[in-house]
Amino acid sequence: MNTWISFLNAAIIQGIPLLYGATGEIITEKSGNLNLGIPGIMYVGGISGIIGGYIYEHSCRTAGTTPAAALCILIPFLSCLLGSALMALIYSFLTVTLRANQNVTGLALTTFGVGVGNFFGGSLLRFFGESGSISLLATGTYYKTALPFAKNLGWVGKLFFSYGFLAYLAIAIAILAGIFLNRSRVGLNLRAVGESPATADAVGINVTAYKYWATIVGGMIAGLGGLYFVMDYTGGAWTNNGFGDRGWLAIAIVIFALWKPIVGILCSLIFGGLYIVCVYVPAPTSVIELIKMLPYLVTIIVLVSVSIRKKRENQPPAALGQSYFREER
Repeated sequence: MNTWISFLNAAIIQGIPLLYGATGEIITEKSGNLNLGIPGIMYVGGISGIIGGYIYEHSCRTAGTTPAAALCILIPFLSCLLGSALMALIYSFLTVTLRANQNVTGLALTTFGVGVGNFFGGSLLRFFGESGSISLLATGTYYKTALPFAKNLGWVGKLFFSYGFLAYLAIAIAILAGIFLNRSRVGLNLRAVGESPATADAVGINVTAYKYWATIVGGMIAGLGGLYFVMDYTGGAWTNNGFGDRGWLAIAIVIFALWKPIVGILCSLIFGGLYIVCVYVPAPTSVIELIKMLPYLVTIIVLVSVSIRKKRENQPPAALGQSYFREER
């Protein structure tokens, strides 16, 4: 029983950054933009939060004051959103305004984002005349703080109430995104842009504006996945390339969830479990490496199944990955 609870708890922890990335990418893809730069955006979101938190904690140490809980949370949070939005804005400008190839732009953005993260992750302390590794103990502690009554509820508390606020925010954002895309006028307009931008343009929808804001908002949500990883999962510590392939798993979840944010909640937990199941399964190294392939194998199976069945509601947006050229009127 304890092993299962520990496994499910670990699966949820691993699944939260994937959920942020998947939700952000779903919103982006609903506009017709295929942003393969999500891994880089999540990376920049994480390092931006680290930079904001470090500058604040460093200034407190210099002034001899105690970091305030509200600022320890707010400054990294806003820094993350700013860094992620900037990355998404770069992608939008290149693909929407300049009509650059979306696949190439996204891959370049991922490479750039990882490079930016590793550069600042390795140089930030030297900028302030310090040495060692980045560790934001105060900030990390506030982000990891669980609900106060969790310890009194046994396995129920550990499984459902033992997480920081970013975990619950991820689920709330996914639910709201699902409602927004299916129940609101703006969400339906966004889906129309992703399905047929020419038709949407003909009825007066500003295609360029929708593509821009959907990509930027999606990027900001994805960036929170990077913030969760560095502040909650690692407790405020930064390790170059520590994020691993989670960004790519988030993109895979988009397909697995059939472009539905609410379904993405369950899919993220499944992928989180597959990501760490090798820790709980005693097996030779060769078998463990095969187990690590399971998330990608499952995604391929789902993609093939969706392609064969061809149910319209389970298909990606019809204009996904295509640049829109507005005809003269």
